[in-house]
Amino acid sequence: MIEVKNLSEVNLSENPVIAQMSQFNHEQLLFCNDNATGLKAIVAVHSTVLGPALGGTRMWQYANEMEALNDVLRLSRGMTYKNSISGLNLGGGKAVIIGDARSMKSEALFRRFGKFVNGLAGKYITAEDVGISPVDMNWVAMETNHVVGLPGKSGDPSPVTARGVYMGMKAAAKVQFGSDSLAGKKIAVQGVGHVGEYLVASLAEENAEVFITDIHEPTLSRVSKTYGAKVVGLDEIYDIDMDIYAPCALGATVNENTLDRLKCSIIAGAANNQLKNEDIQGVEMMKRGILYAPDYAINAGGVINCYSEVKNLPSEWALNKADEIYDTILNIIQRSKSENIPTYKIANKMAEERIAHIGSVKLPM
Repeated sequence: MIEVKNLSEVNLSENPVIAQMSQFNHEQLLFCNDNATGLKAIVAVHSTVLGPALGGTRMWQYANEMEALNDVLRLSRGMTYKNSISGLNLGGGKAVIIGDARSMKSEALFRRFGKFVNGLAGKYITAEDVGISPVDMNWVAMETNHVVGLPGKSGDPSPVTARGVYMGMKAAAKVQFGSDSLAGKKIAVQGVGHVGEYLVASLAEENAEVFITDIHEPTLSRVSKTYGAKVVGLDEIYDIDMDIYAPCALGATVNENTLDRLKCSIIAGAANNQLKNEDIQGVEMMKRGILYAPDYAINAGGVINCYSEVKNLPSEWALNKADEIYDTILNIIQRSKSENIPTYKIANKMAEERIAHIGSVKLPM
């Protein structure tokens, strides 16, 4: 029999989950389990100050539950900052489903997940993310209205995400190279899934010299043949001579092991949480003169696309809003230089300033 302590006797500091939530001021965590469908998921609501928490659902084969927890907490916090710095009236949330996206998907699993999302009564709005497709979201939508990115509506956000990354990359190039033209620039794109492929297409159209790598060989081969990009090994990507490194797969690829190997002037990509430790790599990149476009600022096109669906705005609005990422990245870099503070800290300040300002607004009684 499990002894349930009186709440006054519980030391929250002994609870690693509560401690992790407290570290970044998360509002709520929902752990989801359903033996019948095999569903094991976590929904993290970081903040609802600016509005309902919006963020995609990721399906990934995590090594263990604590790895999944750490990922969903980091990602949901990133969504709060992303939505804020993009000027959207949304808070930040995220969900992860623990499992193999290639073998474990089923209608029953996603509909059961939809019931859990619906139980949050609109506090969290979900969408697709890594390992999830718009078709999967259709199953989720059978059980809840709190889902966006559905086929026939705003749909796949990847093109808009890639558009924003492309514009942010050009802004960084303007500062670093004196021109925002990417023609002739050597650009390494790590991960050529949905967003990565759209980015490669834009870079190829501008006549950049593109290097690509990915864990999925068939996709890698097709993208290479379609856009004339050069394939390099998964580990080789860090050592090639390049102007711009564009991480577009999973996070933490800029770390204590890779930073010394990277031969680039700019890091600008679509992945979330690109820096393993922003307080270490973020500062070190500034010391080395590497210009970093903060991930949640440059990859905000996807959530912009979802917001257009929430507010019933046309697709043209989403693309035009994604183009504004150029100015956002330019503003971050300029403030970084004038205040002598790393770009990630400037982006955090800008996001926090808006949250604090809106959070201080009190409605009349």
